[in-house]
Amino acid sequence: MRYVNIENVEPGQYLGKTVYSSNGTVLLSSGVQLTVFMINQLKRIGVTMLYIKDPDFGDIEIEEVLSDATKKTVIREMSETLKAVRSGKEWSTKKISVSVDQLLEDVLSNKELLIQLTDIRTGDNAQYVHAMNVCLIASMIGTNMGLNYSQLKDLAIGALLHDIGKVNHSEEESVIAGIIAGVKTHHTWRGFEILKAKREFNLLIAHVALQHHEQIDGKGIPRGLSEDEIHLYAKIVAVANTYDNLIGSLENPVLPHEACEKIMAMSEIELDHDVLYQFTRIISLYPNGTSVRLSTKEIGVVVRQHRGLPGRPVVHIARGSGDDLEIKEVDLAKETTVFIEAVLG
Repeated sequence: MRYVNIENVEPGQYLGKTVYSSNGTVLLSSGVQLTVFMINQLKRIGVTMLYIKDPDFGDIEIEEVLSDATKKTVIREMSETLKAVRSGKEWSTKKISVSVDQLLEDVLSNKELLIQLTDIRTGDNAQYVHAMNVCLIASMIGTNMGLNYSQLKDLAIGALLHDIGKVNHSEEESVIAGIIAGVKTHHTWRGFEILKAKREFNLLIAHVALQHHEQIDGKGIPRGLSEDEIHLYAKIVAVANTYDNLIGSLENPVLPHEACEKIMAMSEIELDHDVLYQFTRIISLYPNGTSVRLSTKEIGVVVRQHRGLPGRPVVHIARGSGDDLEIKEVDLAKETTVFIEAVLG
């Protein structure tokens, strides 16, 4: 498989990863042969990147922390929860809790894997995929930082529901309202109030929603907290949220390695240095299937990752085709003088 920009996808190619709707149902299944109509529909709903099957790189596997079953469960429960909040109805903290237990089971079973956030986003499912990704990243960072299960669960629930205050309000409306009418109208305050009302949840979960836009330098919102005034869980979610917002934008997505450079520049200004250090140990800069040009000017595809060396994956370079196909493997963890020069579309 190769991970490519949808503008480079051609009719007749086969989809490499399933596309899900907002409630976890399948829009397009892996293996389907793409038509002009399908490609145009994917573009219309906001898809920017796709996995495409490639006979030259058929052995590439995407080792993911979360199973498809877990993803479907989390997306479905988030969809139902936000739908209930929109309509003013009660929503089930138990179902959210159970879905988070399922997610944490996957995280703890696969904590040696690097996170590769390659789920296909659409205008319909983007907010649910974002919530799931922030929860996943935060949980992996928390695991690396030695949090116990009870702490991890509070962190994960707070991460999954960090933007619950945005329901019925656009980001622009939220910011403008916060400036004009006072900071307590900002989505962080609304999220805090929604989660605080759920007595089944630890109050720290509500504080994740409240504090995830605070900054280390004290210039964040809504209260201008700084450094140790910000709870660790909120610092972790801030990193996860910032990163996924960069790579997950439907209008101007940033490549993973570029997003990592951007957020590392925020260290000790907006984001916590210790949390960022742990983040760099669990995220893949070049997900499997990414086409790259090496400093040797050879073009290949990333096929495997090294835990602890996110910028030094294994790359396969194909020469010839069919029966004459030859694959050269370049392990950047061993070839220390070779580096990735560019990511190709």
